[in-house]
Amino acid sequence: MEHLIDELISLAFAEDIGTGDVTTLCCIPADASGAARLIVKERGILAGVKAAGLIFRAFDPDMQMFALIRDGAEVQPGDVAFSVRGKVQSLLQTERLVLNVMQRMSGIATTTRRYVDALTGTGARVLDTRKTTPGMRLLEKEAVRIGGGVNHRIGLFDMILLKDNHIDFAGGITRAINKARAYLDATGKDLKIEIEVRSFAELDEVLATGGVDRIMLDNFGIADTREAVLRINRRFETESSGGITFETLRDYAEAGVDYISVGALTHSVKSLDMSLKKMMD
Repeated sequence: MEHLIDELISLAFAEDIGTGDVTTLCCIPADASGAARLIVKERGILAGVKAAGLIFRAFDPDMQMFALIRDGAEVQPGDVAFSVRGKVQSLLQTERLVLNVMQRMSGIATTTRRYVDALTGTGARVLDTRKTTPGMRLLEKEAVRIGGGVNHRIGLFDMILLKDNHIDFAGGITRAINKARAYLDATGKDLKIEIEVRSFAELDEVLATGGVDRIMLDNFGIADTREAVLRINRRFETESSGGITFETLRDYAEAGVDYISVGALTHSVKSLDMSLKKMMD
């Protein structure tokens, strides 16, 4: 999957630099060297230091980055995450991409940590979703991990998730599960099967059919979630999804589910403020 990050970096440089950074080229000599540092301007969880190193090396292998704070650390305004030294032209042309990635990843990690802390003592864990920025999924899901969350499937290839449309097009709960099992047998793939249920009738049909690893309770209220968990009785993993806010998060966890999926970790997050500034000699 690392090649996808390489392709993302290449595409990002192509759209930003294009035929050349004319501002930098017009006023900075090609042989000028210098250094800069990444300054945090807002409290949060730092993420993207490793990604920044990949970006610098991809653009100019001669750039030298010195990490001062690790991914996952709590940071405060004024903290310096890293310094980087090299050609000034390279520093200026990589600045925006590094900031875009680190601000976005740190915002996700900060939000995730807030959700994780809210679940302390419940046994439930927070999951991300596929509601990610196109092309940025691997970095955004890495940020969720850095913040203490758990990655759901990466894409459509590493887990079977039978959702409402799959079930309806397949002809119902039982047929969807049986087709999923038959597919795994035919292909030899070793993948988990999760199925979404929208009602107690669908839940009871899943319990009668079996053959899955996890049941997603979609848009169940808190009281119904508690009842569903009792019916499942630990025979399958459980996940709550749909309409869950930060304010109701712990109530769902205390209803007994194993996982709570939160699209807001990646689709509605505020970036963490930071800047890359020239280091004075």
